[in-house]
Amino acid sequence: MRSVTYSMGVSLDGYIVGPDGDFNWTAPGDEVFRFVTDEIREVGVHLLGRRLYETMLYWETADQDPSLDDSMREWAALWNPLPKVVFSRTLTTVQGRARLATGGLAEEIERLRAEPGEGHIAIGGATLAAEAAALDLIDEYRTRVHPVLVGGGTPFFPRHERRVDLELVDTRTFGSGVVHLRHRVVR
Repeated sequence: MRSVTYSMGVSLDGYIVGPDGDFNWTAPGDEVFRFVTDEIREVGVHLLGRRLYETMLYWETADQDPSLDDSMREWAALWNPLPKVVFSRTLTTVQGRARLATGGLAEEIERLRAEPGEGHIAIGGATLAAEAAALDLIDEYRTRVHPVLVGGGTPFFPRHERRVDLELVDTRTFGSGVVHLRHRVVR
């Protein structure tokens, strides 16, 4: 059965976006970008909320950007063919290999887990991940902790009154001070 993972850059104080909506502090250096590229190779389908989908639309045509370096072209070449499911109440169409979700989050994940396929089911976007966490659908949390305190904003971990025990699976420290932590949910 395919696992569900939630992976994003996060500030040391636990936010993916600061109080002003800024997340430029998550821009990965070369070493972290290579790591993120390798991580996307393990994904079989990516679930996105509307805001993250709209942010990631750039990558649908990024290969036409002459300023892109080879590593970013490689990432775009992996991202573009990746199947994506977008959860939105306002969008009526999506582009590329994306489709709009036809059911609720639990229904979509159940269907995707039942389908044959390689790679895990990745969740992107704090609102969508919070819903998945509340429904106990996340199997792994992968954080790239950046050495910055932003003081507020959108939290990586959903705020709900439920204890979730985690098992540390892997860590990696990068020269930039970013620390990757991979935790599996203990059930």
